[in-house]
Amino acid sequence: MNNFEFYSPTDFVFGRDAELRAGDLVKRFGGSRVLLVYGGGHAVRSGLIDRVKQSLTEAGVGLTELSGVMPNPTDEIVYKGIEAGRAQQADLVLAVGGGSTIDAAKAMAAGIPYEGDFWDFYAGKKTIDFALPIGVVLTIPAAGSEGSGNSVVTQVSSRKKVSLRTPYWLRPKFALMNPELTYSLPAYQTAAGATDMLAHIMERYFTNTPHTEVADAVGEGVMRTIIDVTPRVLAAPDDYDARATLMWCGTLAHNGICGTGNEEDWASHGLEHELSAFYNVTHGAGLAVVFPAWLTYMSQHHPAKLHKWAKNVWQADSPAEGIARFKAWLRSIGMPTTLKELGIDNFDLETINNHVHETKGEVFGAYLPLDKERTRAIYQLMQ
Repeated sequence: MNNFEFYSPTDFVFGRDAELRAGDLVKRFGGSRVLLVYGGGHAVRSGLIDRVKQSLTEAGVGLTELSGVMPNPTDEIVYKGIEAGRAQQADLVLAVGGGSTIDAAKAMAAGIPYEGDFWDFYAGKKTIDFALPIGVVLTIPAAGSEGSGNSVVTQVSSRKKVSLRTPYWLRPKFALMNPELTYSLPAYQTAAGATDMLAHIMERYFTNTPHTEVADAVGEGVMRTIIDVTPRVLAAPDDYDARATLMWCGTLAHNGICGTGNEEDWASHGLEHELSAFYNVTHGAGLAVVFPAWLTYMSQHHPAKLHKWAKNVWQADSPAEGIARFKAWLRSIGMPTTLKELGIDNFDLETINNHVHETKGEVFGAYLPLDKERTRAIYQLMQ
């Protein structure tokens, strides 16, 4: 096990009507002028935004709204949020939504007090040394952004989808988590979210670090729970306990606890970010295509950890059987496992393969470092 620092200060308020405490939590963490960030659509039609605004108003909190955050958020919406936040002199950013909204809100929280271009942080030119506090009302269990310091934003001009990891400044101060808010999620979105959760754990689980028994056991337990509960949620969307279990799995999958002491990989996310940046596919669905291909490649070139994963997560006797059971499970919940099933009929392998290395570098990934030859082979396995 490696040395590590685990910083997780988020106040999780979990359960029915959690969103009604928005005003109290904003005040607790020093907020008086909130930039309220959300996508729109169902959050508005369901009355959620009105309930959150009422809670803020009753607590005496001023607010400015920014709606319109879309999946795979871009720098364009972040610049709008920064402008709105500065005009209001916001002192806290409150995101209502899922991972995309939260990630965009984190970028705004870093960019509002920064005198330069917020993209400096994502391009690696600057390090965040201050950000506004962030709060979350979670509506989509998937990305785990409500409990992590990570943020992913796409730069439109370059099509670079970049992940920024800043646990100290970008981890939300609080997250309000009401499983009932997820009842109306479409089945596809629920399944994609569950796939994203599994991927977050596997990016940490597949490590060359020895003696990671504690993190492995935690990760295996959460993975088995996701595998078990997702079909139950899809069969009965208003099953509160099943929804609650899946929602909490999403947080545990990405708050860092499953990777303590590990050298993490994150190559599969890098490969998928190209798919969602170029073809605007749902991130979790993209991972459903990427990860089986990555696992298949690793079973031939670096199978060490795959035996344990196959046995302890899928009760399989070999990596090949574990991968087959994983793919069968993905199909059973309505996820694609090939690029064609993902809706990509015009896959430009060479452009994507070149671009992933422009974004990630000549070699990336820790479990088995990937150069252009290896990433090309993995992309070919997705077809």
